[in-house]
Amino acid sequence: MKADIPHPPDPQESLGVLLGLVRSELVRAMEAELASKGLDLRFTQFLILKRLGMLGPMTASELARAVELDGGAMTRQLDHLEGKGYLRRCPHAQDRRALRIELTAAGEALWRELTGCNERVLAAAQRSLGETERRRLHDYLERVLHALRDKH
Repeated sequence: MKADIPHPPDPQESLGVLLGLVRSELVRAMEAELASKGLDLRFTQFLILKRLGMLGPMTASELARAVELDGGAMTRQLDHLEGKGYLRRCPHAQDRRALRIELTAAGEALWRELTGCNERVLAAAQRSLGETERRRLHDYLERVLHALRDKH
């Protein structure tokens, strides 16, 4: 007798599944872009560079929150990126116990290069949408995010 094995939900039936699949494909496409440039970087490392490039230096805990990593995972990623010369840990001006994470000149140059990769991936993901549909999609996703973050 064969046990009933649950079928994976159809993406049209579950917003969560669909969002997860979209994220997975964006990660896969971005990692393919990175590999095509000969870069040994994972998507999470790209996110770290992106956050530092867009927001400037910050503490490791601020950065971990920004890219949704726990402290141990963040330390490993920072070690890897620091070893490649893309970032450095500097003493924090106001807090002797803390370090500020900042991009090096090589990290800044890499971030500028990766901006184009990011734009290509996002453009490809939206190529079947018109401008109005793109704006609506962005609006809908922002509203879903705000609803999920709203504690009231």
